[in-house]
Amino acid sequence: MKKALVFGATGFIGSQLLPMLLASADYDRVTIVVRRDPGVTHAKLVTLVGDIDALPMLADRIDADDVFIALGTTKAKVPDEVAYYRIDHDYPVRAAAVAQARGATGVFLVSAVGANASSSLFYIRTKGATERDVIALGIARTHIFRPSQLLGQREERRPLERLSIAVWPAIDWLFVGDARKYRGIAGVDVARAMVRAASDGAIGVNIHEWADMKALASR
Repeated sequence: MKKALVFGATGFIGSQLLPMLLASADYDRVTIVVRRDPGVTHAKLVTLVGDIDALPMLADRIDADDVFIALGTTKAKVPDEVAYYRIDHDYPVRAAAVAQARGATGVFLVSAVGANASSSLFYIRTKGATERDVIALGIARTHIFRPSQLLGQREERRPLERLSIAVWPAIDWLFVGDARKYRGIAGVDVARAMVRAASDGAIGVNIHEWADMKALASR
């Protein structure tokens, strides 16, 4: 059996991913790196408390075959672009690199629809740069998940985000053909797609957009 490593286990997608990994027969150990202990107990679970900057001190306690990265923030929480880039780019790339050094041959990264390192839009450009630099590590099984609007209950929602969540299902039908990638998707489906992709073991660089994530999640 394999060992999983999770960054972002207390976030919207990560908190739904964690119980799936713990329940999976593919893994006999699941290690999470978190800033605060979420208080979850399980025979398979190893909790390492520390932020990404503390990874050098935690590295010798990490042993992984697959690393799942669901890190990120919002401009509302972190308006400073330098700080935002550190969280949305530097941290995921560093997490993948450390996992690779500790034996990981699979990386499963949550990105965003339209990610493009050459975009004029800061958010899309940052996501694209993160993808580019994770891919450059050359991890044998590199899987990138590009959701558009994430659907589901969060602990905190801003008014504009709540409005978007309410409206999105009503306009999903407008996104057809190549535009289907902009359809909303439940966070639990993204998490389920990540677990299914890890189980499949496809090698190379694999980009998963809406249709692929829905297909994986429905299996």
